[in-house]
Amino acid sequence: MAVANQKGGVAKTTTVLTLASALAGRGWRVLMVDLDAQACLTYSAGVEPEDLERSLYDVLVKKASADDVLLKTGDLHLLPATIDLAGAEVHLLTRPGREYALARALDPILPRYDVVLIDCPPSLGILTVNGLTAAQEVLVPLQCETLSQRGVRQLLETIDDVRSFTNPQLRVRGVIATMFDGRTKLGRSVLDDVRTRFGIPVLDPPVPKSVRVAEAPGKGCSVLEHAPNSPAADAYRRLAEVLEPA
Repeated sequence: MAVANQKGGVAKTTTVLTLASALAGRGWRVLMVDLDAQACLTYSAGVEPEDLERSLYDVLVKKASADDVLLKTGDLHLLPATIDLAGAEVHLLTRPGREYALARALDPILPRYDVVLIDCPPSLGILTVNGLTAAQEVLVPLQCETLSQRGVRQLLETIDDVRSFTNPQLRVRGVIATMFDGRTKLGRSVLDDVRTRFGIPVLDPPVPKSVRVAEAPGKGCSVLEHAPNSPAADAYRRLAEVLEPA
């Protein structure tokens, strides 16, 4: 599953790490892929990007295999990112079949995992296209405010392009409402609009706004470990039940 939204700050990384932790807790073998040069997923999982000698960048430019850079963090496996990944965009643009670089890199290790979660960068560039091309499904974290809502149409257009050119089987699994405040009319109206205007499923439950979620990356863990009894942790556990493999 690719987790994508070109708007930053909508909890893509939080969603990847927390769902991965929840799914691993339910007994599934989970791989996380950090496709963002900001390396927030890598850092949030307790790995210091600056200390890494190799990362997903080396895999994409064919200097290493996925096995060479794979890390184990608790019950999870991670293909980490560093700032070097920013250079992968330029490198890939010169290569034929550039949209398939990630899919080809993942192919040898896929049989080991039940779930792969890909943290896409906050853009609609070649790295995000690689993530969408490698995925079977897309999850869209959405902060329930007007500016986040506007980006959904652009993302869906990119998904349609990916279906047309590189991955006809790609489907949108649904929207995950993040940082949700059910007391506001705006939050509810944004979700209703997404359902009716774009026809995208909105997965329940929404994830409530919580300072515990914001604190967790500094601890190098998900909110499931940092505040396991918080409403946000409970929401992600329930979402994992919805999203686990059949």
